[in-house]
Amino acid sequence: MSSSPARYSRSLDWVTIGIYALMVGLGWLNVYAASYSPDAPLGFAGQSFQELMANNWFKQIIWIGTAVVLMVILVVVDYKAYDTFAYVFYAVVVLLLLVTLFIARPIAGSRSWLELGPVRLQPAEFAKFATALAVSRFMAGINLRHQNWRDQAVLAGMTLLPPLLIIASNETGQALVFGAFLLAYFREGMSPLILIVLAAAGVILILALLIPKLWLIGGITLILGGVFLVNSRVMRHHLPLALSVWAVVVGMVFGVDFFFNQVLQPHQRKRIEVLINPSADPLGVGWNVTQSKIAIGSGGLMGKGFLEGTQTKFDFVPEQSTDFIFCTVGEEWGWMGSIVVIILFMALLMRLVYVAERQKSVFGRTYGYCVASIFFFHFAVNVGMTIGLAPVVGIPLPLFSYGGSSLWSFTILLFIMLAIDAYRKQDLVR
Repeated sequence: MSSSPARYSRSLDWVTIGIYALMVGLGWLNVYAASYSPDAPLGFAGQSFQELMANNWFKQIIWIGTAVVLMVILVVVDYKAYDTFAYVFYAVVVLLLLVTLFIARPIAGSRSWLELGPVRLQPAEFAKFATALAVSRFMAGINLRHQNWRDQAVLAGMTLLPPLLIIASNETGQALVFGAFLLAYFREGMSPLILIVLAAAGVILILALLIPKLWLIGGITLILGGVFLVNSRVMRHHLPLALSVWAVVVGMVFGVDFFFNQVLQPHQRKRIEVLINPSADPLGVGWNVTQSKIAIGSGGLMGKGFLEGTQTKFDFVPEQSTDFIFCTVGEEWGWMGSIVVIILFMALLMRLVYVAERQKSVFGRTYGYCVASIFFFHFAVNVGMTIGLAPVVGIPLPLFSYGGSSLWSFTILLFIMLAIDAYRKQDLVR
């Protein structure tokens, strides 16, 4: 390294590291609570190593220990390696996704886990940081605001390839996370029209599931007709474009049924139906969300207390130490504890944006915004699905949910960013 260890240590963003450590610690406490059994001894007392390894809370300690080693390695490695080998990381992860697709054993209908002896790893988790590095490297060499369509097509292809492979392995939730990259692209000059069009398309697709098709088409036609009448002089010159937009919207409305019935898996259709109508399948697909909301609501203002959650104790919520860890927070720590966790996430996100903005290279800034966007997407969707505001798509709460792949993935994302940031004053503006 080009600077002394002491100077490098001072350059690290210890505020972010402190927030990370606090969140990992709180996450472990809640994993312990979620996997705690009233009949089992507390902590390590009277248990063999084999018995301890049957507990998620003990395995999470091991994952946290390996994450500490990993973070040290990440900040010690020359920060230029992340730029230089960005495409290599990307190629390796794409290869892992392909291997997983063909050789992985189906688990809960998904081929997304590689089993290496007793260890299971999910390559989809690592595809996030590899894709973030690759697109940041690519965008460092172009001006997205003024670039030609070929470069934009390459960027779109780099972003879409991993999620397409992930979808092929039937892991839709992890694939959706890659939509978060649009926020980073918007910061680097992508036209806001793209975000507006995508948001409008999402609203239309949701409305097509909620109200009769003909009513929706009639309403859209009236809106476009009203715009045409108000701006008739301008719109007369854009009539072909307006008719094309109308035709595309009508096609989307009628295409919803095909997508819903022919593309989505049965369990995915059920999850959307339950989101629209929570009482549609209360004892089936809707069970998780219903019990999660009961757990969170029963916590009240201050919560029932650590290890005192009845919903948690008696395993009413499946996957409570992973995807539904937030309902443990709500039940045992109450509204106040939930607010503390949300404030911690908001503090982390604000810090990530701050760190991204102070980078002197396009590569560093773009990567920083990719990291912030991924954390935000996971946080918003995970909390949303535990309280019934988002469909259950099976993505973890960063640094809180149990799982080695998840913890490693977010640790790698964050500490590559901190390693780049520590040397930001040595970067040449690209």
